[in-house]
Amino acid sequence: MNTIQRVFRALAVMLMVTSLMACGTTGSLPPAPAVAAVADYSYVVGAGDTLNVQVARNPELSITVPVRPDGKVSTPLVEDLLVQGKTPVQVAREIETRLARYVRDPQVTVIVQSYVGPYSEQIRVIGEAARPQALPFKQRMTLLDVMIAVGGLTDFAAGNRALILRTAEGNKQYSVRLQDLVKGGDISANVEMRPGDVLIIPQSYF
Repeated sequence: MNTIQRVFRALAVMLMVTSLMACGTTGSLPPAPAVAAVADYSYVVGAGDTLNVQVARNPELSITVPVRPDGKVSTPLVEDLLVQGKTPVQVAREIETRLARYVRDPQVTVIVQSYVGPYSEQIRVIGEAARPQALPFKQRMTLLDVMIAVGGLTDFAAGNRALILRTAEGNKQYSVRLQDLVKGGDISANVEMRPGDVLIIPQSYF
């Protein structure tokens, strides 16, 4: 077991203790709603994303640039622009405003080429997943999509005692049936995820 997995599992234990103290057992939690219904979701840029900035009629100002850990980018004539937490369209309009000092009527298009997303919107999977990790949220992302990305459950997972901690709803907790979904192929156990969800997969006691 590598260091990252140990950290994830330790965090899972702490969160499970908090969950059990608050709710008694995971069986007392409501099931996660099948449809998460993220209304009018728009992707927002996060540190680690790669942005392709295209300036019409000015190829010398066009560039593909990574978003730095401080959430900023630097492009030709535009330095240290904070882009984290903004949509690509908002970033494009801000670059246009900056470039207007030097270029007449700039027209900018920003395309996200690789996705990480802000920490607040990432899906975190901790505990008895084959590869615990944080995933960028995608619209209509489901629990099954998440489990495929993390390689399924370990042999020690108590999949039907897993839960979702939904930060978008003030850390409300929902039960999910991962064992039925992943091992049994029960699609009725599949649910939609929301930005910022934490999937906690406890270890079986026997």
